[in-house]
Amino acid sequence: MSRYSVAFKPHGKTVQVEADTSLLQAANEAGITINNLCGGDGICGRCKMIVLEGRVSSKVSAKLTREEIQKGYVLACLTPVDDDLVVEIPEETLAKEKKVAAGDAVRFRDFVGELEYEKDLIPSPLVAKLYLEIEPPTLANNSADHQRVDDAIRKVMPSISTQMGLKIIKNLPEILRQNDYKITATVGLRRDIAEVMNIDGGDTSDRNYMVVVDMGTTTIVAHLVDARSMNTLDARACFNSQGVYGREVTRRMITAEQKGVEELQRLLVEDINGLITQLADSSDIKLKDIMAVVCSGNTPMGHFLLGLCTRNIRRYPYVPSSVSPPPLRAAEVGLKINPRGLLYSLPAISGWVGSDITAGILATRMHQKDELALLMDIGTNGEVVIGNSEWLVATSASAGPALEGASVACGMRAEGGAIERVWAEEGEIRWKTIDDLPATGICGSGIIDLVAVLLREGIINRSGVFMEEAPGVTEVEGLKRYVLAGGGKKNGRPVYITESDIENVVTAKAAIFAAMKILLRRLDMGFDKIERFYIAGAFGGYIDIENAIAIGLIPDLPRERFSFAGNTSIKGAKIVAFYKEALARIEHIRQTTTYYDLMGAGDYVEEFQKAMFLPHTDIEIFHGSVR
Repeated sequence: MSRYSVAFKPHGKTVQVEADTSLLQAANEAGITINNLCGGDGICGRCKMIVLEGRVSSKVSAKLTREEIQKGYVLACLTPVDDDLVVEIPEETLAKEKKVAAGDAVRFRDFVGELEYEKDLIPSPLVAKLYLEIEPPTLANNSADHQRVDDAIRKVMPSISTQMGLKIIKNLPEILRQNDYKITATVGLRRDIAEVMNIDGGDTSDRNYMVVVDMGTTTIVAHLVDARSMNTLDARACFNSQGVYGREVTRRMITAEQKGVEELQRLLVEDINGLITQLADSSDIKLKDIMAVVCSGNTPMGHFLLGLCTRNIRRYPYVPSSVSPPPLRAAEVGLKINPRGLLYSLPAISGWVGSDITAGILATRMHQKDELALLMDIGTNGEVVIGNSEWLVATSASAGPALEGASVACGMRAEGGAIERVWAEEGEIRWKTIDDLPATGICGSGIIDLVAVLLREGIINRSGVFMEEAPGVTEVEGLKRYVLAGGGKKNGRPVYITESDIENVVTAKAAIFAAMKILLRRLDMGFDKIERFYIAGAFGGYIDIENAIAIGLIPDLPRERFSFAGNTSIKGAKIVAFYKEALARIEHIRQTTTYYDLMGAGDYVEEFQKAMFLPHTDIEIFHGSVR
């Protein structure tokens, strides 16, 4: 097959790709992250590029204006490479660092004291470095070197069996005698057995680090932790590079079937390795001193990490390859830490309720409390857990990406320039952007605010349709839209929302709300029985409660019942990293949580249709939210 070169400006990067490779994929191979929300379907119109040299036969798209086409603009996802090209990538097409996600990661550095887990768990990292001073052998005590080290470890860790590999046993005689029998044993927990991963001469127990990772569909967050002090040293975040194959995880599973899961695994591992390298460099530590990686995320993401088949997750009866994989060598999947370092993939509940949710249950401790709690994780897949110390039931609903900024004309990820807050003041609708930069789009929290404000100000009705002669509403090419910011020659491109956008938002919130209603109905109870309502996820931490209630995303409960739990995926994973007993607890959570599949709920469609109004068809359950 023919190959062509694609040069990207202003990056100065050139790649060779096979004929018919999309420009979007070529940019990905060049290591350039594009602000692509729809995963290459030509829907979002964000992947605009300018062809400076070479011939292209791009598909026609309504996302390009006549002026843009005349200037050589194309959508990268709809443009196959069939010639040597020189392409310019506009600034707005580039995806920027997700500052909000990184900030959210940093915010939870000191969560251990906050959750007070030390009251009922003994600090005991999954991988420990034990400094041992072993008595040298004598004629009266001449047991084997292996036995002497094993006995010394058992004195520190008496309640667990140990195993040691042949390579380490071979090196024991020399290491022991060269270091006067003063050594450091690195011991990692492999379920019921402690593996002696390494033996170092002298005392290296102060150099023991782990990386805790939240594998989000959109964003990957990683924390570097000191296993000895239980402190978080640094946090980093990046876009999930798999986004080139689709914003929704279902589309990525389809890609895995078409191209092989190895491609999805490669992108994910490269992202995690990039974060690990940044963390190590910023804290001036060596990769060989990172002894473990602890990962949580939705079930497909866990499968991609391990290179497992995802085909059956999306086919009846929706069976994953594994929901509780054992600890394994991190090097087996390509993670670049200590060659003998371990990878811990936290257990999931089902193919559609992942380890990020078991981690969330662990972090909130709802499984240990008498009060009835509901945990809601807002994302492309909206997961819901209801229960207490006696029982737990979980479900998930496909909400779509609208609440995260996708499938919205001016939607964007939460980065600098994104409108994150909207409110009405003195008869005017006002807004604020992240980092107070000029408005370039609107992210999830801003979208929820805007829809609520438009409803409250009488600009849209309860069906999400613009009212006749509503102020600020214009019509462009037959489509009505409300312009929130910009639009003039001095103010740059307009930031607006259309009726179609609002419909996508209403559909997303309806899916999540209907899931909660169905689960409560199966339990023969109403929202009034929920004593604690946890809103999880980095995105959830920025939602305005009043506005979320106003559009019907969450129920109208007494405000003191709501708790922003933050990134419970990384919280729970970090608890497991620090406390061995928590690994057993999270496995118990997996085994005892019942999964309810909405595919079998004949009344789900009815509840979904009821929720397709603002805030809901049954206005009585939102008695305080409509003014």
